[in-house]
Amino acid sequence: MMNLEFDEQQLSIRAAVEKICGQFGDDYWLARDADGEFPEEFVQAITEGGWLGIAMPEQFGGSGLGITEAAILSHTIARSGAGMSGASAIHLNLFGPNPIAVFGTDEQKERLLRPLIAGNDRACFGVTEPDAGLNTTRLQTKAVRDGDNYVINGRKMWTTTAQTASKILLIVRTKDIEDCVKPTDGLTLFYTDLNRDQIEVRLIEKMGRKAVDSNALFIDNLVVPVEDRIGEEGEGWKCLLHGLNPERILIAAESVGLGQVALERAANYARERVVFDRSIGKNQAVQHPLAVNWMELQAAELMVFKAASLYDDGQPCGAEANSAKYLAAEAAFKACQQAVRTHGGMGYAKEFHVERYLREIMIPVLAPISQELIKSFISEQVLGQEKSY
Repeated sequence: MMNLEFDEQQLSIRAAVEKICGQFGDDYWLARDADGEFPEEFVQAITEGGWLGIAMPEQFGGSGLGITEAAILSHTIARSGAGMSGASAIHLNLFGPNPIAVFGTDEQKERLLRPLIAGNDRACFGVTEPDAGLNTTRLQTKAVRDGDNYVINGRKMWTTTAQTASKILLIVRTKDIEDCVKPTDGLTLFYTDLNRDQIEVRLIEKMGRKAVDSNALFIDNLVVPVEDRIGEEGEGWKCLLHGLNPERILIAAESVGLGQVALERAANYARERVVFDRSIGKNQAVQHPLAVNWMELQAAELMVFKAASLYDDGQPCGAEANSAKYLAAEAAFKACQQAVRTHGGMGYAKEFHVERYLREIMIPVLAPISQELIKSFISEQVLGQEKSY
């Protein structure tokens, strides 16, 4: 019989994280949305609780748990009202180090994972490029071997937390694509110091989640020692894949949480708001869309934890992880939009928070992979259709 309930340990994780999140209420996140300051106090509280390394090996300071538990953590943070502002502040720490844990040497794991888990290092993820977009195989940032070092030049886009990061997980070309048998060959992964003498970090002003920065990076002759290479040269794509499915699962969990808090606010407002001598929630035109939102979010949440369970069991989960991201983003976007509409004019006011949720849910709708590319992936990999692009 399939068990759809969390076990005692998982429930205790949720309760402990809820307690931390309870210290950072709506006013805190409203202020961060206004002033754009990174939520250092929140990240410190999560770090002190020992949650940054929830899915990392115990011997390096982690908890040795799975992506299921990391998804519970991410979902709980977003669900608290912190939304993507809270979840994104620690997001990379939960899945980004996976390639190091899987492909790193014992020396690298000790040197690189421990300070990351302890919160002494903050990492950012350099993957997307201005001219490559979702086609990662076409990235142009290049590393050239020079003795015991590599010299890296290029650009990265939408790099989160680079304003305050001390480390960067960076995928680059070490062999021109024209010289490779497969487009995925010739890519190499590094985890190294974010040296601001060789990397210019330029802030991107954006629609939502002001408190967690997004950046354009300009890399000029960055010298990276060989010992900061993760895995073998040319096998970066294989290494990177160990972070991609967890990333989709976690952002799906965050989406569900954000959609659920938006729905909760909408339902509360519908009960309390009286127009024409009756609560607006008495009208089916108000209550029916909210009921559909609840059902869609519940279904998406089931797919999130199915994907997480498969990943933790070491089974293929590409279809499930991508489906979870798609379904969660769609369901949460509808819920956030309906929350604004339920509030009427007050939904447009920042003090009611739902307009922030609507702006923030656009991140999971657009990233880390588009909804359209997920549909293409399912068509090809699950339904056996010809590649369309």
